[in-house]
Amino acid sequence: MGEITYIDAIREAQHELLSSDERVFIYGQDVGDFGGAFKATQGLKKLFPDRVLDSPISEDAMIGLAVGAALEGMRPIIEMQFADFSSVGFNQIVNQAATQFYRTGVPSPITVRLPSGGTPGSGPFHSQMMESVYAYYPGLVILTPATVADAYSMLIESVALDDPVLYFEHKFLYRWLKADQLKDGKDPLPIGHARVVRAGKHATVVAYSAMVHEALRAADLLASEGWEIEVVDLRSVKPLDTDTVIASVARTGRLLAVGEAFPWGGVTAEVVSRVTSDGFHLLDAPPQRLNSRDTPVPYHPNLWEAHRPTLESIAAAIRNLLQL
Repeated sequence: MGEITYIDAIREAQHELLSSDERVFIYGQDVGDFGGAFKATQGLKKLFPDRVLDSPISEDAMIGLAVGAALEGMRPIIEMQFADFSSVGFNQIVNQAATQFYRTGVPSPITVRLPSGGTPGSGPFHSQMMESVYAYYPGLVILTPATVADAYSMLIESVALDDPVLYFEHKFLYRWLKADQLKDGKDPLPIGHARVVRAGKHATVVAYSAMVHEALRAADLLASEGWEIEVVDLRSVKPLDTDTVIASVARTGRLLAVGEAFPWGGVTAEVVSRVTSDGFHLLDAPPQRLNSRDTPVPYHPNLWEAHRPTLESIAAAIRNLLQL
C-alpha cells in the first residue's frame, strides 16, 4: 500500500470493519460528509451512507445511543472530537457501559475513539490524556496504540470484543508517524500484551502512546553514552501486562515509567506500584516515574514543550536513575 500514516491506519481499520460486519456503524460529530475533525472517517460516508452518521453536539447522547444500539446487537464506533469532551458523556461511560454486563449479563460492545494528547497551541481543553481517569473503573478496556500497525490491529480487535473499549489515539501521531506498510508482516499482539520495542540491560523505560517514541529517542541518545536502555510499550493500559514489565525489570534492575498524563495517580503510578509489590527483589534502585506537570496544559508551544516529558527530560531522568 506504500507509506501509510497512523491516521490512515485508523481510517483503513474502520473501512475494513464496515465492510466485513453489517452490525458496525460510526457515529459522531461531523463524521459524515466532512470526514471527522481529523479526517479519520474521510470518504466512508459515500461508501456506507446508512452507517456513517453525524450526531448532535452532545457527547452524553452519543454514548447513550451507542449503549442502546449495543444492547440491540450492534457494534457502534463512536468518535469524540477530542478526548477532553468525553467528560460530558462520563455518566454513560462509567455508570452505563462499564457496568452493563455486571448488572444484566448483557454485554455492551461499544468502541469509543478518543483523539488525545497535546499538540502545540491546543491548550487545556484539547490536549488532555484521559486514560487514567477511565482506568479507575472496572468493566472498561483502555487502549493506547503507539504504532501504525497497532492503530490498525487494535481497532479491529476493539470492535470484536464484547466489552466497552476506550481507544485513545494520540493526535500528535496522526500524520507524524508513518510506516512503509499497514501491517509489519508479523501476527499482531493480542490486547493486554505489552511489547519490548528496544532491548537493553541497564534500565527499563515503560511508556505508552506518543511517549514510546520520546523514550526511544532518549534511549538512542543514551546509547551514544554507553548505556543500553530497554523500552517497553504498554499498548494496553487496562488490562495492564505486568508480566512483561517485571520480566524487563528482572533483566535491567531499574525502572522509569513515563506518561504524558498528569502525575496524580494514573498509569505510571500503577506500573511503579505493581513492580514494587511483585518485583521488589529485582530492583537495584527505587523505581521512578515521569509525567506532565500538575497544571492545565498551556497554549504557548514553548510552555507546552516544557509541560510534558520530552527527549531531554526522559534522558535526564534515566541518567539520575542510573546513578541511584
